[in-house]
Amino acid sequence: MKKIALVSISLLMLLTDVYASIQPQKNFDLQRFAGRWYRVALAYDSPGFVRHRSRLTISMGTVEPKENGNVNMTMWSLGSSGCHSKVYIYKKTSVPGVFTYYSTRHRRVKDVTVVETNYTEYALVLKHKKFNKEFTQVALYGRTKKLRADVMEKFSAYATAQGFPKDSILTPPAAVFLEDCPPSGS
Repeated sequence: MKKIALVSISLLMLLTDVYASIQPQKNFDLQRFAGRWYRVALAYDSPGFVRHRSRLTISMGTVEPKENGNVNMTMWSLGSSGCHSKVYIYKKTSVPGVFTYYSTRHRRVKDVTVVETNYTEYALVLKHKKFNKEFTQVALYGRTKKLRADVMEKFSAYATAQGFPKDSILTPPAAVFLEDCPPSGS
């Protein structure tokens, strides 16, 4: 029984240490972060995702801050049947740059942490499960569909440091008419 307790405590300490190492952007400013972003790179090693890798294209999203501190994140992607949009409600936490949302696909609450951004060019965002901190996705967003090579390298280095194999890091092609995807006025 003591061995089980020691293993459990050790595991909890390890997971707590992993979470403590993930810090959001210092002095995160949601208003500066608002606006249009393109997901230009992704690290995702879910076995169920493998069969969809070749169909992945750059997606586009809009970050819209709400008065209560929450965020509406509308993502558009282009599929074979046209443009698709989905709105995610990111709920603020007590830590600026860290949000939670309920993933209907995975049926669990996930944390979203803006790890690093310069607001005008790129954002490095980590999504992970609540409490056990099993990483599910690291994404690189850009204000444009193409980012500098050093930013792309920084993303790859961060993703591999978080345990993602190099072959799980994707840089999808831009969709041909993604610009026409969001409805007018969005």
